[in-house]
Amino acid sequence: MYNIRRYLGLQRLDTYIIFKFIGTYVFSILLILAISIVFDINENLAKFSMYHAPLRAIICDYYLNFIPYYACLFSPLFVFIAVIFFTSKLAGGSEIIAIISSGVSFNRLLRPYLISAALISALNFYLGAYVIPKGNVIKLAFEVRYRNKDKNTSANNVQMQVAPGVIAYIEHYDNNTKCAYNCSLDKFENKKLVSHFTASSMQYDTISDSRYHWSARNYRIRTLKGMKEEIQTGAVIDTTIIMEPMDLVFSKGQQETFTSPELLRYISRQQERGSTNVVQYQVEYYKRIASSFAAFILTIIGASLSSRKRKGGMGLSLGIGLALSFTYIMLQTISSTFAINAGTSPLLAAWMPNLIFLPIAYFCYRFAPN
Repeated sequence: MYNIRRYLGLQRLDTYIIFKFIGTYVFSILLILAISIVFDINENLAKFSMYHAPLRAIICDYYLNFIPYYACLFSPLFVFIAVIFFTSKLAGGSEIIAIISSGVSFNRLLRPYLISAALISALNFYLGAYVIPKGNVIKLAFEVRYRNKDKNTSANNVQMQVAPGVIAYIEHYDNNTKCAYNCSLDKFENKKLVSHFTASSMQYDTISDSRYHWSARNYRIRTLKGMKEEIQTGAVIDTTIIMEPMDLVFSKGQQETFTSPELLRYISRQQERGSTNVVQYQVEYYKRIASSFAAFILTIIGASLSSRKRKGGMGLSLGIGLALSFTYIMLQTISSTFAINAGTSPLLAAWMPNLIFLPIAYFCYRFAPN
């Protein structure tokens, strides 16, 4: 341990605070998750029994993905609570006073706090951007099957640009059968229609080695060449169209099942097609970064509030901390809702809680004991 500390340039004070911080954070997260699981089991036990959910699926598919999802969701709250809890105990035992009196500045005291916040922030970002989305796919499939959770499986009157100058229209799409009905493809060059393709139905090939493979039935291709036209008809034709089922059906919470690189690719592709239904995906992408950065802001606020010794112990600091934590979560929810429903910038909506709490952090830091 000494060699690791020396290699990282940490002193005994740093490791002491880091272990206190991380230990309190992990303990508080595990405690609230245990309580959440008990309440969730109590709420869903009847549905699990009704739909005959196997125990292995309940544990492996649902709760093993339930735990990291809610741990990441409530992480900013418990970073704040953990900092206030153990720092108030240090201050109550006059340890902060002794540290400051020995010549350690408050800026130096904050270093192990920020190192701990960086570790938690990096872990939360990795989980939220790469691990939890994959788990959400399994969890959502479990909920649809064993909790009778509604899932959107069809779409009507879909129109999108599938390639430059190529517009697709689908009257009805059924995601259960992966089949589209009454379809058309219009190709334009210099704003003039040069080709019109129609089919009574198109079946997406889910077992093809390549993506975007569709099989059209009862098709008709009308090709315009100046004042002349060519018409080709047939029963079945295989074709490649740059669209797939995930582009046609939007389910609630679908953005939470994409990793961050997948979100970027999806947003870019939908914007190229002229789709406006990407705001919630943009908010989700930016929120994952903003939520990770929040650990630094809330750590500074918590350490500044609770480092002063007060009569009555940690009650006042903990009360202020809880109020600020719930305010942060409320602002996060409100700003996301405004972005989706009122046209607010997704980037601004995701970072709004941090932008509001940053001056609060600076104010608390300025009035912290030195």
